[in-house]
Amino acid sequence: MRKYLYPLLLVLFVAAAAAIFLTQKPEPVPQLRERRGDLAAGGEWLNTKAAIEGLLARLRAKPDDTKSKVLLAQAYMQEARVTGDHPYYDTAAMQLLNEVLQAEPENFEALCCKASLSLTQHHFSEGLAVAEKAVAINPNNAFVYGLLCDANVELGRYAEAIKMADKMNAVRPDLRSYSRVSYLREIHGDLPGAIEAMQMAVQAGYVGLEQTEWARVTLGHLYETTGDLPNAERAYRTALAARPYYAYALAGLGRVEQARQNYPAAIKYLEQARNTVKDYAFADELADLYRLNQQPAEAKKMEAEAIDMLASAANEADENEDLGHYADRELAYAYLKTGELDKALAHAKIEYDRRPDNIDVNETLAWVAYKRGDYPAAATYMKAARRTNSQSPVLLCRAGLIASKNGQSAEGQALIRQALAINPYLRIDLAEEGRQLLAVR
Repeated sequence: MRKYLYPLLLVLFVAAAAAIFLTQKPEPVPQLRERRGDLAAGGEWLNTKAAIEGLLARLRAKPDDTKSKVLLAQAYMQEARVTGDHPYYDTAAMQLLNEVLQAEPENFEALCCKASLSLTQHHFSEGLAVAEKAVAINPNNAFVYGLLCDANVELGRYAEAIKMADKMNAVRPDLRSYSRVSYLREIHGDLPGAIEAMQMAVQAGYVGLEQTEWARVTLGHLYETTGDLPNAERAYRTALAARPYYAYALAGLGRVEQARQNYPAAIKYLEQARNTVKDYAFADELADLYRLNQQPAEAKKMEAEAIDMLASAANEADENEDLGHYADRELAYAYLKTGELDKALAHAKIEYDRRPDNIDVNETLAWVAYKRGDYPAAATYMKAARRTNSQSPVLLCRAGLIASKNGQSAEGQALIRQALAINPYLRIDLAEEGRQLLAVR
């Protein structure tokens, strides 16, 4: 009897497994969420909604339509940019892209989208690996070189990033390629050249599109960096005229008013930005503004909100290898504001372990070390942060303060003066610390 039992059990197991496989429902297609408030106004939302509903209808009729899945993933990635709802739309896009790549592992468009999504989530090594696979399939596409540029920048491989930007511009000079050139010039200390390249990016785009107005807002921020408040304000107002309620332009106007020490107006702009788009940065900036406006209770509330948003993203990233926004660098700065220096150091080190060659990460660790009173360590990290000769006024001022604490008074004073000459409207807390140091010398 036993010799017949095992074959029978095997047959039953196979039959059960087959039944599960045949009855298993495919992963449901992620649906579009309704926009709320100001983001739902205007014709763009109606057009976006109609286009996405058309793609969803195609997938209901033909669930294995990989082209429609890639287009829907792209639409959801853009919707994440517009609404700030990255947790939902990034997850939805990654699901669609993984389904496509499971069926077609060498689908170039899907690989590019997945690489872009990984970079958005700060999974830079993963994004680089996927982009390298994509460029091997199609070495004549400009967009993929932009992804390779971004990944190498974030990993601190600046020479390679420049090569990729050059290739991108050789294939197709446009808004995206000019934007990369602008950033590379900025971090290498050429602020006039960065402004020139970003102006070209804006001119290459279509007025009112999110990508164009993002470039215009970035141009405004470059003007801010150089202390040119009139041109910064002009860029932000132009972006708002072309794209009403654009949160990042509203935030820009808030920073301009903050520089002018008009804190109530600045708070109003940042509150409007925060109510429009989910972005921790708006809560973070509001915390500074409330403190400057003598509203400590509101400042603490915004600090807690920023940390909650960042911690949620970081926890999701820890639990999901493919998705979830790494936010440790941002958390390090957030904990500095609340005086939780041990937590700030822990998160700064986590980010440093991921990408020890990135200048921004080294600046973060240098500033955390400075705030903790570990001035020799601060100097070591600051040296790495300045290796591209960036003329960021914030970086220069921090470098000056660190140098002064390490007994290099003349160098420290020179760096602080240089920072204030580039941007007289430097962040008030930082500028005040720098001016106090200059005054006692």
